[in-house]
Amino acid sequence: MPHRPLLENGRVSLEVIRPSHAAELELLLRENRRWLQPWEASHPSGLGAVPGSTSMKPSIKSMRAAWKRGTGLPFVIRYDHRVVGQLSVSEISGGALRSCQIGYWVSESVAGRGVTPTAVALVTDYLLGTRGLHRVEICIRPENQASLRVVEKLGFRHEGRRERYIFIDGAWRDHECFALTSEETRDGVVSRIVAGVRRADPNPDAPTP
Repeated sequence: MPHRPLLENGRVSLEVIRPSHAAELELLLRENRRWLQPWEASHPSGLGAVPGSTSMKPSIKSMRAAWKRGTGLPFVIRYDHRVVGQLSVSEISGGALRSCQIGYWVSESVAGRGVTPTAVALVTDYLLGTRGLHRVEICIRPENQASLRVVEKLGFRHEGRRERYIFIDGAWRDHECFALTSEETRDGVVSRIVAGVRRADPNPDAPTP
């Protein structure tokens, strides 16, 4: 049985990633290899994880270490209590910046069910509210139309393009940068989904970066 979720809304919930999630995530990665490969970051030297590798144990260990340092916050995403993906908060900064970045992926089997927008909205409200951060950023490849519709639906503000920003699928890829600050989200981001402030989309669930 899953642990008590940290965040939830309707059929979507998130809980902090644990070593026991490794097997479920590895299975999802194998099943969704073709779906996820175009958006997977890798090391430009070719070192590090072997392409196609689905071992999550080293990644989970690293993400939990960042969580304990206070620089990251890694979640598994559940839909109807079943693990369907992952969302990671990284580059958490305090002091005068109080900012962070969000990245995510979900199984193709739940694409189009609003899982990703709900998960991102839940985490954004948590970060800007409970955690007291000021700014949340998401960077997305311009080719990733489905993921661009996530930030559109949630009202993230476009800040511009970062050229050759992340090494993905064999090359340095441009990314569009989107952000929200606490001043822009006083009524919460989840409420934007409930109220239908942004237009609904049939498949706003592609992974990022």
